[in-house]
Amino acid sequence: MNRRGINQGTSGNVSVRAGDRMVITPSGIPYDQMTPDMLASLPLDGLGEPEGPFPPSTEWQFHLALLRAKPDMHAVVHAHPVHCTALSINREEIPACHYMIALFGGNTVPLADYALFGSDALADNVVNAMMDRSGCLMANHGAVVTGETLEKGLWRLEELEVLARAFILARSVGTPHILSESEIGDVLGAVKNYGIKSA
Repeated sequence: MNRRGINQGTSGNVSVRAGDRMVITPSGIPYDQMTPDMLASLPLDGLGEPEGPFPPSTEWQFHLALLRAKPDMHAVVHAHPVHCTALSINREEIPACHYMIALFGGNTVPLADYALFGSDALADNVVNAMMDRSGCLMANHGAVVTGETLEKGLWRLEELEVLARAFILARSVGTPHILSESEIGDVLGAVKNYGIKSA
């Protein structure tokens, strides 16, 4: 994420479904120093203690909540991409400014309400915002997406940052034209299997 310019420092976190457990990046370890044996895991049922040499990300709650709420999704990718974060600071969702918005399941990328990082309230807010979506902005925080695979989750987060940047740039030079619900409805059918293929 850092190499691709969608995250910085030790911000952000990544998780994947692994059988009846969730494997997640540990808290506060720089990504360029992280090795597989440093990863943490938790049971998907929410019962039992984390396993691993380091504590799981402080935001494991919304990762677990998303994986439980979306059994067809196998990865959660969260970061603080600059343009997504800028919109989240303004408490704005991303409207249908480009047809690629359909990659996220509808005619907007919604905004999850603000709550303290690592809290159950934030987990609830994110799950509610993403009930029928595969990505959202997080108020005054950043962005999160789900993926059918880890690679597809990373790809989706990159696409989300491109959308946010394009929307901001379009507003700087004029008034963006927003696609209608019917126009996005047509795209939703056309992009059902769009994107990188699952491994």
